[in-house]
Amino acid sequence: MDTLDASGGYELRFQPLFANHRAFAFPCDAVGHVDMDSLSEPMFNNYLYARAVMGLELSWPEVRVSHSH
Repeated sequence: MDTLDASGGYELRFQPLFANHRAFAFPCDAVGHVDMDSLSEPMFNNYLYARAVMGLELSWPEVRVSHSH
């Protein structure tokens, strides 16, 4: 799973639709807005990938309380 420290205490999480695939999680605010400018280049690329394959390889994202603290 790819994560960054969610300073707002929330993460936008994309779950895999198939076994043996990875989940993606990105720091966000309480309504799911991700500050794309704060992401590293690899995380930015993963975020764009996750958005592109929603419903195909990954679930629609959910906003969750971050447990990375």
